[in-house]
Amino acid sequence: MRLSQFHLHTSKETPAEAEIVSHKLMLKAGMIRKLAAGLYTWSPLGLRVLRKVERAVREEMDAAGAIEVLMPSVQPKELWEETGRWEKFGGQLLKIQDRKEAWYCYGPTAEEVITDFARTELASYKQLPVNFYQVQTKFRDEIRPRFGVMRAREFLMKDAYSFHVSDEDLGREYRNMYDTYGRIFTRLGLKFRAVFADTGAIGGSASHEFHVLADSGEDAIAFSDGSDYAANVELAEAVSPGPRPAAAEALRRVDTPTQKTCEDVAALLGIALQRTVKSVAIVGADGEGQPQFALALVRGDHTVNEIKLSKLAGLGEYRLATEAEILEHLGANPGFLGPVAPAKPIRVIADRSVAALADFVVGANDNGYHLAGVNWGRDLAEPGEVADIRNAVAGDPSPDGQGTLGIARGIEVGHVFQLGRKYAEAMKLTVLDETGKAATPAMGCYGIGVSRIVAAAIEQNHDEAGICWPEAMAPWAAVVCVINPKNDAAVAEAALALYRDLNAAGVETALDDRGLRPGAMFADMELIGVPHRIVVSERGLAAGTYEYRQRRAAEAENLDRERLFQRLGQPA
Repeated sequence: MRLSQFHLHTSKETPAEAEIVSHKLMLKAGMIRKLAAGLYTWSPLGLRVLRKVERAVREEMDAAGAIEVLMPSVQPKELWEETGRWEKFGGQLLKIQDRKEAWYCYGPTAEEVITDFARTELASYKQLPVNFYQVQTKFRDEIRPRFGVMRAREFLMKDAYSFHVSDEDLGREYRNMYDTYGRIFTRLGLKFRAVFADTGAIGGSASHEFHVLADSGEDAIAFSDGSDYAANVELAEAVSPGPRPAAAEALRRVDTPTQKTCEDVAALLGIALQRTVKSVAIVGADGEGQPQFALALVRGDHTVNEIKLSKLAGLGEYRLATEAEILEHLGANPGFLGPVAPAKPIRVIADRSVAALADFVVGANDNGYHLAGVNWGRDLAEPGEVADIRNAVAGDPSPDGQGTLGIARGIEVGHVFQLGRKYAEAMKLTVLDETGKAATPAMGCYGIGVSRIVAAAIEQNHDEAGICWPEAMAPWAAVVCVINPKNDAAVAEAALALYRDLNAAGVETALDDRGLRPGAMFADMELIGVPHRIVVSERGLAAGTYEYRQRRAAEAENLDRERLFQRLGQPA
């Protein structure tokens, strides 16, 4: 590609609208242009990178035995009503009407569509297992789209769906896709981790997320320093700290007139934050669907894990209690709450770390006061309900018993699910089994955020000058830069010949023949992240060398043709 004939529109200015590195650099490099909130046009440069990611995904999915299809992006309401997700999916589902006032949605995912396809196409166990995938645009109506294509409303996604006669067969394909994802992200040159994850709105019995590791990641990942254990913090188990020590202090009431947080109370009393207990008042539902007031207790240095808490019986749709409800059940205002002597009987849920405390501090259920030296079994009943309801933190023991947990930031770029029979049963998908009886297939679901990978790769691979693409994702592997202020025909011919020879040798190369000054030309190439820069100049031509610089190298070096081709992994 001659850059004089290519649309390359870079900018020196940092866009005011951009908050994270990938958004800034994609705009500066001219890879994307904003059309509306969360909607972006991909420029020719950006599209080259996007297509590289697509190619890697397609080739690895094909190699793993998946079969490509293409489903409509606009989906009828009736399918979503069959699974109950027309209402349950929430505000991210963009609902639209046609001229006949029939309702549709712009698909955020395609479980309903692929299950409808399967129930018309699959009739016998002999057709299973099968894995269908597509690479297609999706739309989710984010409340606050931000970070460029990282959290856009419209995005490109690879979604795959498998069908199986047994759970064991589903497990085999799940592992196949898990391994395939590892090959995809490794091929793209990304540092990543696969982590245990919550199944969320998609549902199912098991899932793993694949995260590109980056300091700007929205997700926190807990990982062991002694094994390959890793999990999203939302799911990572917080291990019980061990046996409770014996009580050593007497119960006492302390004056805390303005101290409403655990941090402030600990500072006032001169004690470690770990000895305080945070009381979170919530309202769930009992077995008959009636509101049930509960108090969730975590240590002052910990935070409540909303997903773990929601999985406890009667708390699936819990909410924070109102001040009126808190006053009714506990007799005090927020900031002074605790499990000792509530105004009315309440459900108390203690985190494992709280159940193991002695001589701790809680609110006194009296405005302006806390209780210190509190002990289970003496000052209040032993906790009737002990559960893991907090986020794991750095320094916790690894749940697999090997090593200690650390916390890293990650950007989710892939997710695999064992769906089970949730969608097949809802949509009455059956096939004939070996005995001739109708059987409901088990399903798997496997997604990759193709456009998000582009942004995630930049978050992981950049410097002060711009993008540092892994070679598998770069718009070109190399660029030949022509330095020819005198318009010397020999220099132009040598640059063109090298450009052609590199492409013929399998090195995807661009020719920067735009006639820019060296500083501006080099700045553009560093900004857009081309891995290898080769300069052809009059001086180099006279010496029989080319000026070569790898994108991350501190200095350029002069190489003859043979060494240059060797450096690029090709014979001269």
